Amino acid sequence: MALLDGAEWAGQVFTGTWTAGAGPSRTAIEVATGEALAEVGQAAVSDVEEAAKQAKRAHRAWAATPAFDRAAILTEAAALFREHAEEIIDWIVRESGSTRAKGAIEIQAAIAECTEAAALATAPYGELLHSQTPRVSIERRVPVGVVSVIAPFNFPLTLSIRSVAPALALGNAVLLKPDPRTAVCGGVVLARIFSDAGLPAGVLQMLPGGIDVGSAMIDAPEVRVVSFTGSTPAGRAIGAQAAKTLTRTHLELGGNSALVVLGDVDVEAAASCGAFGNFVHSGQICMAVGRHLVHESIYEDYVSLLGKKADALTVGDGFREDVALGPIIDRKQLDHVKGLVDASVAAGARLVSGGTHDGLFYRPTVLADCTSDTPAYREEVFGPVACIRKFSDVDEAAAMAADSEFGLSLGVLGNDLATAMSIADRVPAGLVHINDQTINDDANAPFGGIGSSGSSRIGGHRANAESFTETQWLTLRTTAPKYPY
Repeated sequence: MALLDGAEWAGQVFTGTWTAGAGPSRTAIEVATGEALAEVGQAAVSDVEEAAKQAKRAHRAWAATPAFDRAAILTEAAALFREHAEEIIDWIVRESGSTRAKGAIEIQAAIAECTEAAALATAPYGELLHSQTPRVSIERRVPVGVVSVIAPFNFPLTLSIRSVAPALALGNAVLLKPDPRTAVCGGVVLARIFSDAGLPAGVLQMLPGGIDVGSAMIDAPEVRVVSFTGSTPAGRAIGAQAAKTLTRTHLELGGNSALVVLGDVDVEAAASCGAFGNFVHSGQICMAVGRHLVHESIYEDYVSLLGKKADALTVGDGFREDVALGPIIDRKQLDHVKGLVDASVAAGARLVSGGTHDGLFYRPTVLADCTSDTPAYREEVFGPVACIRKFSDVDEAAAMAADSEFGLSLGVLGNDLATAMSIADRVPAGLVHINDQTINDDANAPFGGIGSSGSSRIGGHRANAESFTETQWLTLRTTAPKYPY
């Protein structure tokens, strides 16, 4: 039976049932062709206000639901993602401009996130404390109540489920706002899966919309945690807004990750790592390699090999062709990528390959001889653009890698692990991968950056518990004591 035939959800938002939102509906577009795929409902501020109240009411019963029952629903959701994988992949490919391989990665991530969340629901949630008085003293974790999740377009399913699943598992209700450009695979899919898995009405509500809807999801007094994944400027604005109501925020923001390539590597293998870490999903990944820092002894070999790999990659419609890269998400982002490349070449960078596009299909691009002032090296491109710069020694490599406002992911390639580790110790980053590229994400591992790449962590039992619960001190005595008053 189809999960997304559209008969039930077309033009609707999800508040426990499919209902018309107060905002005008939006057409879901296939990025590669511009073809209309479906009508998706849009919420308005009034919808958010009512949804937040309903979520708070639903949370009470959900939090009181036995943990093993919550775990069973997460386990069933994982099974449903597996059952409907091909249909969901089709939507990911068409609506977000992905390849089928990238869509399959998102499905596996959704299954893993639900499986991990099921285990989280029944994991230990407190500990006994010693006390100076005759009582039982406990530190325990309790649900925050209502969580708002605001997710982006690039990995729409993964970056929604990564917050939704653990928040639900821990007894919270969730308001989900997917990016309007990917509201089906980042929103409708989750609403349909969890509804079919048996999640009670009102515990998850899916409210696509614009900036005003996101703002209302931050300001709603019932909301105590906001989990946002997106650009650094948007994250700063959300953090400032949430601070007014002392609402906690988890901000997963931009990146401009460095891949340090030491002189003792297999250059072919290093270029393979660099190509994948930079070009997968057309570079539209916060963890993507933005800066290739290569030892001078192998610099020209690396530049040549990376250029050849870029030239060999196929770019096209991932739904109808077997390609390596799909399109850029929209014209605005394409213009951003093109502008940075053109400005970089004008500033002296050497164009090794790429730099052209056909509509939204941008060729993987390699820029060599970059400096700290090269625009595409200095800024987050969020496109398939590799910037390469040489270094002469380890100290220079570490200094170059650390010279960024971002601190998301770092890759170091080298046979001398002690040297690689010494670089990792000197470069601020939330994620470090020695002898691998920068794009890695496991459901049971903490994810997040520092500096302009965000705050806090999501992923893994400890980080998820810290993100979506409050710490409470609880004491119990057999009888009330007498005090001298």
